[in-house]
Amino acid sequence: MPILASVQTPEDPSVPASRAPAPGARDPYAAPGILAAGGVITWVSGLVLALSSFMGWYSGSGDGIVISVIGWHTGTLGKLVFVIGVAVLAVAGLREFGIQLPPAIPESLVVIALGSLATIFVLIRLISIPDEFLPASGRGIGIWISLISAIVVIVAGLLRASEEL
Repeated sequence: MPILASVQTPEDPSVPASRAPAPGARDPYAAPGILAAGGVITWVSGLVLALSSFMGWYSGSGDGIVISVIGWHTGTLGKLVFVIGVAVLAVAGLREFGIQLPPAIPESLVVIALGSLATIFVLIRLISIPDEFLPASGRGIGIWISLISAIVVIVAGLLRASEEL
């Protein structure tokens, strides 16, 4: 039957299938629009998260000087935020190079877990300013960028999960 030619197997195994999809044809089952943007959002948010560790997290003034403390100098949590950002980039890069994680560990779950961990670390530093930076009693723009990018990493992981379904 001509209608079912694409799903029927040929009776003679030496005869090739009648029509194969063109090499550049668009997959009709691919996720359109914003759902397909999960990979790009993962790259961008991971990069911003890694770079936000080098932005001003605290600022303040005392004795006529204005100081700013970058996230890298806030202790171990600031450095871990950088490492998590690099890990998100590594997970996204592995997929681009064709290396996949084992099926028992979905990539989207790893991205969501990394984003959640980064969010917790940034929230700890947002709530509790270390005592050694006392004149810097205000929060700088860098810590807010870190928080937003950590949340966007979680959103990117959720978009990737919807793509995997």
